[in-house]
Amino acid sequence: MTKQFSVEEVSDGKMFAVLSYLSFCCIIPLIVKKNNSFVLHHGKQALVLFVAQVALFILSIILPMKIVTPIMFCVLCFAFWGMIKALRGQTVQLPLAHLIADKIQL
Repeated sequence: MTKQFSVEEVSDGKMFAVLSYLSFCCIIPLIVKKNNSFVLHHGKQALVLFVAQVALFILSIILPMKIVTPIMFCVLCFAFWGMIKALRGQTVQLPLAHLIADKIQL
């Protein structure tokens, strides 16, 4: 089930929602547009994806790249999926990421 947001929230925060999926830039929209629930929805999921990217980078030091690369590819695909949805002014519940993101309190 996707959340519904007002037209003003979507139009005001669309570019910040897209920016949130650009790796470490996910922090900027969470700070600048913390009162926009559309941006927060995308920003929290992007934050979860960023933490996953960092964890996978650390794991790539320990584990063989054959194991880490497909998982990293999936995480990057989820980020791209989120960007496309944000550009369209829509929301998406990314697998696993939305479960964690919904628990984040800002």
